[in-house]
Amino acid sequence: MITNRVREKLNRGETVLGTMIQELRSPAVPILFANAGFDFVFIDMEHGAHTMETVADMIKTARFAGITPFVRVPDLQYHLIARVLDAGAQGFMVPRIETREQAERAVAYSKYPPMGERGCSINKGHNDYKGDDLISFIKNANEENFVILQIERKAAMEDLDNILSVEGVDGAVLGPNDMAVSYGVPNDLDSLLMNDIFTKVMETGKKYGVYTGMHIGNLRKLVEWKNKGMQLITYNTDIGFLNAGAALGIKELR
Repeated sequence: MITNRVREKLNRGETVLGTMIQELRSPAVPILFANAGFDFVFIDMEHGAHTMETVADMIKTARFAGITPFVRVPDLQYHLIARVLDAGAQGFMVPRIETREQAERAVAYSKYPPMGERGCSINKGHNDYKGDDLISFIKNANEENFVILQIERKAAMEDLDNILSVEGVDGAVLGPNDMAVSYGVPNDLDSLLMNDIFTKVMETGKKYGVYTGMHIGNLRKLVEWKNKGMQLITYNTDIGFLNAGAALGIKELR
């Protein structure tokens, strides 16, 4: 099983930079983001239109391009998590986490016994279709796969200590848009409320050894919170980059 480069860098105290693929379906896209210098990419199955076959193909090219493939699964269900891990994703993010019980299920679905309840099939994409010693494989998989919870609900903030203290949770990524909707306020990233939310997530993560970050297209705000100590920085999406690049060129040409 290949090393999870994101986990390796985070364990050294470094910050990792990623983005999200929501619309483009070509296996070339992870390679392009790898060439740009990103450490990881989320393949989005919550808001993206990707089929499992497309996701599996992009995971394969990401692995061989040296960029860590993560998947945002659409929901907290065993078959959604186990299948992307079998395909070779080195981690996943579950959206809309609100309770400790949900966090425990996310861990259980992704870990082999005795840590969890994931079923075992060794010679799949997660092992580049090679055989392996069963015990060694299970140990490596349980250690390497990265479990990320998306914190984007008021209910999650009200029970954050219980959620992030679950053993096996590696990361917590803020979703500012959904968080603002949950609180019934505008998504003002400079507001006192949002600042307090970002601070609480980051400090609670540090308390329990959970790496924290956020996913937005606002570069200024990402730099600010990177400098404050967030380490899982997810910048923009394929759609955002296409829109921004096209608009910039047209502006100059006009």
